[in-house]
Amino acid sequence: YYMEKPVKNSVAYVIYRDNSKNEFLIVQRPFDDDDLPGYWGLPAGSLKENEYFEDAVIRSGREKLGVELKVIGLINEGELEREIYILHMKEYEARIAKGVIKVPQNVKGVTQYKTCNWGTAEDLMPAAEKGSLCCKLYIESKKIK
Repeated sequence: YYMEKPVKNSVAYVIYRDNSKNEFLIVQRPFDDDDLPGYWGLPAGSLKENEYFEDAVIRSGREKLGVELKVIGLINEGELEREIYILHMKEYEARIAKGVIKVPQNVKGVTQYKTCNWGTAEDLMPAAEKGSLCCKLYIESKKIK
């Protein structure tokens, strides 16, 4: 019989460098990452039980980047079927309310990034081609082919 795959809710967020919105924060995933080892993408996180999407962005910013974020608005959302679950993601624009980005953070049980940089949509292409939902959603939102 067919078993429904569980849905895993997650968020990704775009922190622009300045008002031109050409460059934004990209993060490098750890080399022992299950899905996209060493790939560059957007900071992202999974929702905890009964957590709102916007709250997950703020918590993730704290746990992964060491900053307080303010959510500006929704950029895109979508789903991707993985082997054992369906990944549902909302992607937000956020900005730093206070603090300075520092990776990795010393928070256990959370995927920590190797390093970060300012990048462009082109930097997200390799991970998008490998199936990164956060990268695909951003590229789609920009209507980049």
